Amino acid sequence: MHPSELRIEDYTYALPDERVARYPLAERDSSKLLIYRNGQIADDTYKNISDHIPAGALMVFNQAKVVHARILFRKETGGVIEVFCLAPHEQYADVPTAMQQKGSVLWDCLVGGASKWKAGMKLQLSHEDPSFTLYATMEERRHGSYILRLSWSDEQLTFAEVLHHVGKVPLPPYLGRTAEVADDSTYQTVYAKDEGSVAAPTAGLHFTDEVLGSLEKKGIKKAFVTLHVGAGTFVPVKADKMDGHEMHAEWIEVTRETVAQLAGAAGRPVVSVGTTSLRTIESLYWIGNKLLNGGMPDFGGIAVHQWEPYEDAKRHDATEALNKVLSYMDAQGIQRLITRTRILIAPGYTFRIISGLVTNFHQPQSTLLLLVAALVGDDWRKAYQYALENNYRFLSYGDGSLLWR
Repeated sequence: MHPSELRIEDYTYALPDERVARYPLAERDSSKLLIYRNGQIADDTYKNISDHIPAGALMVFNQAKVVHARILFRKETGGVIEVFCLAPHEQYADVPTAMQQKGSVLWDCLVGGASKWKAGMKLQLSHEDPSFTLYATMEERRHGSYILRLSWSDEQLTFAEVLHHVGKVPLPPYLGRTAEVADDSTYQTVYAKDEGSVAAPTAGLHFTDEVLGSLEKKGIKKAFVTLHVGAGTFVPVKADKMDGHEMHAEWIEVTRETVAQLAGAAGRPVVSVGTTSLRTIESLYWIGNKLLNGGMPDFGGIAVHQWEPYEDAKRHDATEALNKVLSYMDAQGIQRLITRTRILIAPGYTFRIISGLVTNFHQPQSTLLLLVAALVGDDWRKAYQYALENNYRFLSYGDGSLLWR
């Protein structure tokens, strides 16, 4: 069956509200870890994850950093309009470029209370220490979102700095609470580096410097990618069948060094830490495959489209595809491949690079659950039922799993 024919109602389960983790544990690596391999399930904690990964394996982490993407503007009448910064306007070459803009920037945003925003109205928000005023004007209405021009009085500040000062941590809506001071650190991986995500790559929240050290001690290699997680990751599938669902596009950034590490990992397990890392790595394969087939991905737009992996095209070896990406980067004289992906990984997908996945427990009827089902087949139900019966904590601040293909 083509994944477009999948019915999302077949990928659901009963998630009691009390099983949703509202807060993280005091120690990141004390979270429970469900290990699934060949139909068998075992329990452990993240402190011991290196015991379950063979020496020589390559683990890939998403080093995206969450920004304070929620801004609360107050109108003169006292009403509040909430702006949620989704992604930069497409006029910018990449997320880092947009984050470093000074004075003003165009951003694609969700707007809470948009009906109260009258035509021509300029919203403003004042901040002290440093002293500046942030302004917002509506430039364009799009399907489900708005293009806003955000400008600020201190033109020496970058947009990244502005968000840091006036924004709030964009906790997932299913946590049902507002962000607190502690979330500034707990909703961020210890290796976060590249600013621009509006959600954390949550599988990585469980890793500490000690856990990373244990991986290195065992001879497990590490590589880093960046996928700037968008709010689309929380959007439930509302269509009955997947052909009615439009997958969200997200920015990815991969260095030549990481592509070379992946190309050199042939014959060794590649373990993705998080669905975002997995989507990035598998997207690299399809970029290389298209290049080998004589095509040219739209690097300035969407390099990998939703249904591309399921189209009738010649499939090349993974190492060959990755080496083709390397030769393309060398020919272009670039050290970083920056583009967007809309890849949808669902049952029917053939994994090209990934052997295993470290991931949290996801919402019913979500594209993330489809990805898990693509990896372990119908046993996703077995794993989730086991987790429910054994007091695992679910969603972003919850426990996690190590799933082998």
